[in-house]
Amino acid sequence: MRLGVPLNALRAFEAAARHMSIKMAAAEIGVTPSAVSHQLRILEELLGVELMRRVGPRLELTETGRLLSPELSAGFARITGAVGRLKNDRKLGPLRLSMLPTFAVHWLSPRLTSYPFARAGFELLISTTQSVVDLGAGVADAAVRQGGGSWPGVRSELLFDENVALLGRPADWPWRDEAEMRKAIARANLFLSQHRQENFNRWNASLPGGPIKPAAITIVDTSGLGLKAAIDGAGITFAGIEVAACDIAADRLVPILDHHVPANAGYYLCYPPALERDRRIRNVRAWMMSEAAKPVVSTPASRR
Repeated sequence: MRLGVPLNALRAFEAAARHMSIKMAAAEIGVTPSAVSHQLRILEELLGVELMRRVGPRLELTETGRLLSPELSAGFARITGAVGRLKNDRKLGPLRLSMLPTFAVHWLSPRLTSYPFARAGFELLISTTQSVVDLGAGVADAAVRQGGGSWPGVRSELLFDENVALLGRPADWPWRDEAEMRKAIARANLFLSQHRQENFNRWNASLPGGPIKPAAITIVDTSGLGLKAAIDGAGITFAGIEVAACDIAADRLVPILDHHVPANAGYYLCYPPALERDRRIRNVRAWMMSEAAKPVVSTPASRR
């Protein structure tokens, strides 16, 4: 719906009519008195009516101005109220935290036993998606993203850099001899994320002793699916060691061949600059940073 008149002009008239003062209207809006007068002239010219006139040292509303003024005041009050409620909802509700499914399942979930859910300011609403959510539009309050750390319009803080390696189920990889491992790899199916193909090619090209050639390579849409397939014994996978650290510590996965390369990317906690001082952001940031800095301790089963 088109107004046909500038919103700034309506705002200038509403403030001037409410204060009955150009100077006070200018101070409220944050412009000069001459700018308010200019906006009033534009509005009157576009509407073809006189809204205010000066009578001696004071301003006076015309009949048309007296009819328009309260309607505009009510309208701007509703806008202010709606925006204020939105800000309160965003700051007072649980922190809406978005992340990749692989990160949620393999990194976050095993660590949630230490998260203080019951403490005020630590409430979470966790969602997962493969897409980069628009934090500026309020789709989520914060997100964990994987990449180089530079996204427009958001603050990003590094949780950890990522290194990638070949992984498999320990029971399927009892060998310590590299020649035996290479023979087994040649019989195995590699579950490879579509987002890891460049990483795998670089890893394979730099592998001491020459590249490997699995029996088959199945492309999957996420590293999480590859990790689950490897844990279930359906094959091997190529993924981030840091994300899979809890699976490795729990003896669900083991690195195959002693070789890893940087992914040239990391995982970052991202949030809009407007929420930088939000205590929920500060709380989840402090907890995530602390967890990321901790060494992953092997479970008793993995030490047997």
